Amino acid sequence: MAHPKRKTSKTRRDKRRTHYKAVAPTIAKDSTTGEMHLYHRAHWHEGKLYYRGQVLIDKTEEETAA
Repeated sequence: MAHPKRKTSKTRRDKRRTHYKAVAPTIAKDSTTGEMHLYHRAHWHEGKLYYRGQVLIDKTEEETAA
């Protein structure tokens, strides 16, 4: 089994790890509500679940009907 001949220094180890970076998520603005949300994700706004500008679930109607 392969093993290192010399100990890897902290500097060399940290240089190798510089390429692993956290990426900021891409944020979109909904054209209907103006709400900021993640791309390809549904989001709640004032009791309604929106996806691509269309209402999927409306909780306000369910509460008034009950």
